Amino acid sequence: MFRAAYRITGNAGDAEDVLQTVFLRLLRRGRNAARLENPESYLRRAAINAALDVIRSRRTGQTVQLPEEPSGLMPSEPVRAEVSSLRLALTRAMAKLKPQPAEIFALRFLEGFSNREIAQSLGISQVLVAVIVHRTRQQLRKELGPYLGERS
Repeated sequence: MFRAAYRITGNAGDAEDVLQTVFLRLLRRGRNAARLENPESYLRRAAINAALDVIRSRRTGQTVQLPEEPSGLMPSEPVRAEVSSLRLALTRAMAKLKPQPAEIFALRFLEGFSNREIAQSLGISQVLVAVIVHRTRQQLRKELGPYLGERS
């Protein structure tokens, strides 16, 4: 859950807040929480949705995200700035997505699930997942065109 939230928010503090939110929601469900068919899937999806809520709230808030330092090799300052800028642009673009496409995109490309696994988890057809993935990638490609060296 933390990894999924961190990949979306790009911030450890926000990811921890997401975990607290998810567990509070689960606690409020009470006895119904024990009846979850697939608790792992529920928790992962809840973390993704709560993380998307966090990045959507950033659009209206006055927060400034500090760049995270990648572990291992230290890239040059221009490379770090470019990666940070692209990360921020992707976060903003994902915040503009509707909930289902954002969740499917996060599961597919941030969590590494296959279309089949996503379809089973969400209870929808694999074809629908593929269509949503394709359309979402097109939409994000338009949003990120300037960062990818493409014209809008």
